[in-house]
Amino acid sequence: MNILYLDCSMGAAGDMLLASLLELHPSPEDFLRRLNALGLPGVTITAEKAVRSGISGTHAAVKVFGREEDDHLPDHDHHHHHGHHHHDHDHPHEHRHDHSHHTVGDILHLLETLPVEAAVREKAAEVYGLLAAAESRAHGAAVDQIHFHEVGTLDAVADVVGVCMLMEELCPDLVAASTVHVGFGQVRCAHGILPVPAPATAYLLEGVPVAAGAVEGELCTPTGAALLRAFVKRWGPMPAMTVERWGCGLGTRDFPGAANCLRSAWGSSGGGDQVVCLQCQMDDITGEDLAFAAKRLMELGALDVFTAPITMKKGRPGHLLTCICRLEKEAELTEAILRYTTTLGVRRSLQQRTVLERRQVTRETPLGPVTWKESRRGDLCREKPEYEDLVRLARQEGISTEAARRLVWQLREMEKQ
Repeated sequence: MNILYLDCSMGAAGDMLLASLLELHPSPEDFLRRLNALGLPGVTITAEKAVRSGISGTHAAVKVFGREEDDHLPDHDHHHHHGHHHHDHDHPHEHRHDHSHHTVGDILHLLETLPVEAAVREKAAEVYGLLAAAESRAHGAAVDQIHFHEVGTLDAVADVVGVCMLMEELCPDLVAASTVHVGFGQVRCAHGILPVPAPATAYLLEGVPVAAGAVEGELCTPTGAALLRAFVKRWGPMPAMTVERWGCGLGTRDFPGAANCLRSAWGSSGGGDQVVCLQCQMDDITGEDLAFAAKRLMELGALDVFTAPITMKKGRPGHLLTCICRLEKEAELTEAILRYTTTLGVRRSLQQRTVLERRQVTRETPLGPVTWKESRRGDLCREKPEYEDLVRLARQEGISTEAARRLVWQLREMEKQ
């Protein structure tokens, strides 16, 4: 399983995430050429190597009609304000009224005109849907009343589309991320002083593990938060993985004693099979409902689901439900447990397992095809007939399943001879 892990200990911004993922791409120059050829009006994206606090990485710069939105203002892409959505790189600036503004509908129309794969377009639209909903909630305005500053819009669209393209081409099985450091203090914008994290960012990070960190200022921006929400399926420390390469996306500003970067790690879960164990207990669910919940979890991709009788508080008999799943299924199956059972919460733990290599082989016999399950590890080898095939033979021959099993094994021994 391919894993992409994002280290957000210095927050997240669209340009930094773009640069970090670009370092993971096998052909970054070709990717940049294709990104610049999309036809975003007046947009030019460049990437250059740089060093921040002794850390080497890539800085991505988006220029619109030959300039960045605020060339004199360093750092992350930022978006605020009362009825508007700006892109101001974390620092105070005066709102320029000489540029037009775009609604969410205008941006979605722009995305529709881009020559990108449908999956990229849909994901970019999802990101802007999250942004618009957060800005709407932050400013108490309807989504269709939220406007985006023209230059900031094109700048942010380039970041969003670029990240969505990179995610589609890297195609990780799981995107995981650390706790997101958001910074602390206040940030000044054209409409006043706002707390950190900015309101839209705060709403986008609901349900996400966050921390202020040691750096004063705004570290996570709405665009960065929306991209994380759209792609990250698991939050926490780096999972056990064999890292093949690292990416490092740099911001412009130097923070005292802190490297302003977003690191990414690409690798696989080789060296062991890691799974998630989800558990909950209930004393108020019927047997029928519990059986249905277990069935639905298996249908949704659980590796295994089982229940055990337990004694709960006040001596009440109850059930312990355990669901084993792969990391990329954790969020979906957690929601399913909450939906289909009466539990008030779900516990999770990461576990390493050692498994035999497994495969299925269908062999022809005088009684028809029989599927065998084979499992191997070193010189250890096991095989057994598929139960459903034994049931079919039992009905076909008018015998018990045990007799069908003996018959199939006899045929198997004859085949080996």
